[in-house]
Amino acid sequence: MKLTQDGEVLAENKVLILYILNKIVDPITNDNLLRLILSVIDMNYFYFQQFLLDLLEKKFIVCFEKDGKQVYQITPDGKSTLDLTNDIIPGIIKLKVDTSFENELRQTQEEESITAEFIPRDEGNYTVTCKINEKNSCIFEVSVFAGSREEAKKIVDNWKENAYRIYPEILNSLNN
Repeated sequence: MKLTQDGEVLAENKVLILYILNKIVDPITNDNLLRLILSVIDMNYFYFQQFLLDLLEKKFIVCFEKDGKQVYQITPDGKSTLDLTNDIIPGIIKLKVDTSFENELRQTQEEESITAEFIPRDEGNYTVTCKINEKNSCIFEVSVFAGSREEAKKIVDNWKENAYRIYPEILNSLNN
């Protein structure tokens, strides 16, 4: 696909981005939005970025920071535009979005619900914050000390891989 390609294909891709953003309740990161798009159609990364910029300039989507990440969300103007242009997306692509990308969306939401980061306190000491978010609110947060950058990174990685197991253990310990 070339950016100089006919306007109909370019418009179709922008409307597809709006269509997907409209299906998502929570704001989504750039990488996860691209992953959802790629689960439906083949789109060049650079064209995808250009489409996002165009949609931002027209104020059909907004970009803002949430939990230290840039996220995107459709605006009321974007929803109105989608209502008017929805029919230019081929039915087979809509069907694919409505069915096959549910698994991708669930996986994306799970990844975004579990976060961890580390912040230097002073030379060689770090504070690691691990969180679980659900429906735009933090349901669990714990901050711990790490004596080195390597230890902080290990805690972050372990949390992201094992939060589903660690969280219930912590709750169980607190309830006993």
